[in-house]
Amino acid sequence: MAIKCLIIAAGQGTRLRSKGEIKPLTPILGVPLIERVIHSTLEAGVSEFYIVTGYRSERISDFLDKLGDRLSIFIQTIHNEDWQKQNGISVLKAQEHLQDPFLLLMADHIFEPSIVSTLLEYPLAENDVALAVDRNIENPLIDLDDVTRVQTENEKIQRIGKGLKDFNAFDTGVFFCTPAIFKALEFCQNRYDNTSLSAAVQSLADRGRAKAIDVSDRFWIDVDTSADYQLAEDALLGRQGN
Repeated sequence: MAIKCLIIAAGQGTRLRSKGEIKPLTPILGVPLIERVIHSTLEAGVSEFYIVTGYRSERISDFLDKLGDRLSIFIQTIHNEDWQKQNGISVLKAQEHLQDPFLLLMADHIFEPSIVSTLLEYPLAENDVALAVDRNIENPLIDLDDVTRVQTENEKIQRIGKGLKDFNAFDTGVFFCTPAIFKALEFCQNRYDNTSLSAAVQSLADRGRAKAIDVSDRFWIDVDTSADYQLAEDALLGRQGN
């Protein structure tokens, strides 16, 4: 079965404005962030993409149309008119297109392709989600004030959230999901008026349905600020030199 990929690219990205006016199109070493995400996913064997846009959606959609033609891959954009709300709204916008297990990625998290390959090899059970986690809590590429923290026990997520005091891993933003993620988002929206992705994953974790896949030895970075941008650029240059 061919795996589809959902990428969230709806936010405004004001903290990276000094590097580019439209965050997903901001280039690092000449390659836009979202194109880097797509290339890494293509290397893992995925070639069907659904990308949720919001802020400056016309510019992003135009770029992606041309990128799809250039790479000869399927890319469909989905506009989220509520892009200023929590990120789970963007996930829900793609629900009708994703009835089977799918990858869920963020347009501003760049990573090495082996992270995706490792996730896709995981035997994902029905109604589960799997998150690639980094257990290296000394990772110098991490912004501790912004990263989503995860408490894991063996292969299960116990807690997830930005403000966790007790944690042993970081959320890389790379997920392998069943459609159960949509039901979890709808549940959190109706019960708690919370449509964050972390809330939905916590809801699944409470039922033992959220798995943690260790990718601690792999490269990844969340590019949110100009400081993150510089770290990412330096890391990519270092990887090219090896």
